[in-house]
Amino acid sequence: MTDLLLATTNRGKQREFRGLLAGLPGRIVTPAEIGLELEVDEPYHTYAENATTKAESYCRASGLLTLADDSGLEVAALDWAPGVDTAHYGGPQVTDKVAHLLANTADASDRRARMVCVLAIGIPDPAGPRVELFRGEMDGTLARQRSGDGGFGYDPVFLLPSGVTTAQLPEAEKNLVSHRGRAVAAARPRLVELLG
Repeated sequence: MTDLLLATTNRGKQREFRGLLAGLPGRIVTPAEIGLELEVDEPYHTYAENATTKAESYCRASGLLTLADDSGLEVAALDWAPGVDTAHYGGPQVTDKVAHLLANTADASDRRARMVCVLAIGIPDPAGPRVELFRGEMDGTLARQRSGDGGFGYDPVFLLPSGVTTAQLPEAEKNLVSHRGRAVAAARPRLVELLG
């Protein structure tokens, strides 16, 4: 049985990926489950470069087929920031990034937003890991206040055209429309091939 390593220590992402990847051949493992402790910097300005670096690093360290992602929220009123800096938005001193985002966009009339995910599959190879990329996007708007208690990160303020936030959706519904869900759907045939 082939293992697929999720190259993240974020529990929210791990939970979401387990749901999205259900039914794949093989076993899904996390770094903690295989005793791997690894810190990977994300110094680049594109999702693809950051996801590739994570996939290569975890694949090389574990010898396992690896799935990494880099995701971000892009907001029109912030000139499509924070983007690749989403996880660090506002700096280390900001403990509530959602509140910080809402404060910075309180007067914005253009509330268009999108979530972007780039997945990188790291494939073990004696010459060094090979990486294949897949992308998914979800369009919406930025809500003016939090709604819903599902999901994680910016889900409570990401408003879909249907009028609900992604935090208000049941997990199975969110997985169908989310940026991460769409990226996994694009990557699934290749993952089935690699794991089968």
